[in-house]
Amino acid sequence: MRFFIAQIGRTVGINGDLKLHIHSDFPEQFQANNRFESDIGVLEIKSYDPKRGIIAFVGYASREDAKKLTNVKLYASDEQTKEHCFLKQGEYFWFDIEGCKIVDNGEDLGTVISIERLADIDYMSIETSSSLVEQGFAKSFLIPYIPRYIASVNLEKKEITTQDAKEILEAS
Repeated sequence: MRFFIAQIGRTVGINGDLKLHIHSDFPEQFQANNRFESDIGVLEIKSYDPKRGIIAFVGYASREDAKKLTNVKLYASDEQTKEHCFLKQGEYFWFDIEGCKIVDNGEDLGTVISIERLADIDYMSIETSSSLVEQGFAKSFLIPYIPRYIASVNLEKKEITTQDAKEILEAS
């Protein structure tokens, strides 16, 4: 599986430097010698200046060569992400959370199908369990990924224990 992490912008200067528009929470993965899949093949980073948001790639040393990379998208695999991106205690990658079962007070509410960021809060998009849909509940709903609702995460069991999430479903 691959994830969209950045898009290359316009050229800057005459030496093949480009503006980088990051779409990831982990700018530390953009380091010299790291390689990423792109729309046009694998690209290797020659240098990256995080303060200016400027990147250069191996094999694209002139402005004319670098122009070929404008608007190209960069992707990372889940293995690359885990290798280059470091989480703090209690943090998880979105791709690890997706597919987890949501359990509230011992009841299966459904499964995380995706995560969406709205403003500065991540929301888990839940496909409601079929037994609850049969009872007349919404087919899907959102749970904010904040401590108020998330009691624990067990990636080995692919299960997230929530508190008061059923109230959100009932109001959906």
